[in-house]
Amino acid sequence: MFTLKDAKIGQTVKVVKLEGEGAVKRRIMDMGITKGTMITLRKLAPLGDPMELTVRGYELSLRKEDAQRIIVE
Repeated sequence: MFTLKDAKIGQTVKVVKLEGEGAVKRRIMDMGITKGTMITLRKLAPLGDPMELTVRGYELSLRKEDAQRIIVE
């Protein structure tokens, strides 16, 4: 297991756990990222932040700070 921040471009991963508490965790869950969700890392911005993901059939940009709270396999 590792964090979403460490995923490689083109890799599809499965969410195992969300770390954090309160509003931060709720915001991530509101984006559709919950336990068991499949996420594909599509590309990175030129400076590496944010990450562009495909989650539940839609495109999502996520900062690496938030991505490190998402444990995947």
